[in-house]
Amino acid sequence: MSTPLKTLIPAEELLALQTAGHAPRLVDASFDLADVEAGRRAWRAGHVPGSVYLHLDEDLSGAKTGRNGRHPLPERRAFAAVLGRIGIGPGTAVVALDRHGGVYAARLWWMLRWMGHADVAVLDGGVEAWQRAGGTLVADTAVPTALPPYPERTPLTTQLGADELAAQLGRARLIDARAPERFRGDVEPLDAVGGHIPGALNRFHRSNLDADGRFKPAPQLRAEFDALLGGEDAAAVTHQCGSGVTACHNLLAMEHAGLTGSALYPGSWSEWSADPARPVARG
Repeated sequence: MSTPLKTLIPAEELLALQTAGHAPRLVDASFDLADVEAGRRAWRAGHVPGSVYLHLDEDLSGAKTGRNGRHPLPERRAFAAVLGRIGIGPGTAVVALDRHGGVYAARLWWMLRWMGHADVAVLDGGVEAWQRAGGTLVADTAVPTALPPYPERTPLTTQLGADELAAQLGRARLIDARAPERFRGDVEPLDAVGGHIPGALNRFHRSNLDADGRFKPAPQLRAEFDALLGGEDAAAVTHQCGSGVTACHNLLAMEHAGLTGSALYPGSWSEWSADPARPVARG
């Protein structure tokens, strides 16, 4: 592949690469918060040929302490070992995909960039788009050739911790990717406290998708985020959600729209709300 992958890849383009024998490493990150084995079961039942599976809790998250959120980032060396295990090295082109509009694929996309890996994109529309484009599913469990752990490289991402964010309250431009009713604090099905970080704006991550489950065109996404942010520089924006997963969807949408350089607060609401001393806003 001569052109590095960046944000999104259409299913038709991926199918053409596979047909030509130039397939990138495919990683299926499908997951369900209500049934943590659903993604793995679905992958085993039928997946995009050549894809391997990574589990949100086991592979894309670290140890939970009760105060660091529901899906804390793993140690970089632990994730480096995961990448080596599935055959990803610095020269590997990667496509992340799922069955959920790119939510979990976007988390993997961000984490690869966090490791310093630039050649990665999300399959736009996921497994459904692959099938609509004429791609088939298989049930084989071929194991990729393992590589050494991914080498230490400079991150291509920016992140903030809870203390850094707390020091910037009132000045930081935050975008919360959760559903509006959770943002307002009307309901809270996952975390102990409802509400949001004071000063945050709400952009439900599903707003990035069209009726077919694909990302809206880049100009439309740019216009929508510009309207939300009032012209604020993208590099001044920090994304968060419930546990640092769907926030990556908004971050990916902004990057695809040419609004680059936003940060992620990985701990998100599940970490923020675990400390009763931190302020909470509702409504």
